[in-house]
Amino acid sequence: MRISGMNWMQVEAYLRDDDRVVVPLGSTEQHAYLSLSTDAILAERIGADAAEPLGVPVYPAIPFGLAPYFMAFPGTITLSPGTYSHLLHDVLDSLAESGFRRIFLVNGHGGNAPAEDVAREWAKSRPGVKVRFHSWWKAPRTRAKATLIDPLATHGSWMENFPWTRLADVVMPGNQKPASDLSDRDTLSAAAVRDRLGDGSMGGYYERSDHEMMDFWAVAVQECRELIRDPWEDPAAEQEKAGPTGGTSLRL
Repeated sequence: MRISGMNWMQVEAYLRDDDRVVVPLGSTEQHAYLSLSTDAILAERIGADAAEPLGVPVYPAIPFGLAPYFMAFPGTITLSPGTYSHLLHDVLDSLAESGFRRIFLVNGHGGNAPAEDVAREWAKSRPGVKVRFHSWWKAPRTRAKATLIDPLATHGSWMENFPWTRLADVVMPGNQKPASDLSDRDTLSAAAVRDRLGDGSMGGYYERSDHEMMDFWAVAVQECRELIRDPWEDPAAEQEKAGPTGGTSLRL
């Protein structure tokens, strides 16, 4: 259930029986031929679809994140790391003040990765409050499903091209774009990133059939739902069990 469909009295009643909440982390940035709001749309939608059967409320996606490397593409917005950290602290403080004790951050943008460390440090000073951070496209089964369909899939490709992120009257290229090397992204100017990417896609097919997309989405939703539903452990134990979260080319 979306928090926008609740009033404060309903939230208070919910908190008598449950203390979980979902907060989607998005971004507003270029996504080649897709909506500039793709990351926010997908983070909120996957959170809502995953949480609905569990009865856990889902906040609107935070629409802005860290995307300085895309600033040469008109329409992109980026926050400074300090601003983003303060924003997350204020959001988490507010949720804890309301009475939420298990906060699930579902992330839709690779550039927001520092939010995981910010949330972990914040939780250290909040006994009894747990924060779980989940970049939906990097989850093991979701990543494996995407790789099976197209090993080059990444930012601005088919794996973000859903009916709710594509734009009317925009025709997608039919080719598979070669993977773009942005391993040196942090040393490049925004103009150099644009020159290297061209249309903004970082590689892979631009679209797949709706049947493939819904199969892919079902895997991602289920993996997200399990993390919201399953027992919440100590953050250090969770990290040890999950292992490293990097090492993937699926950068969204």
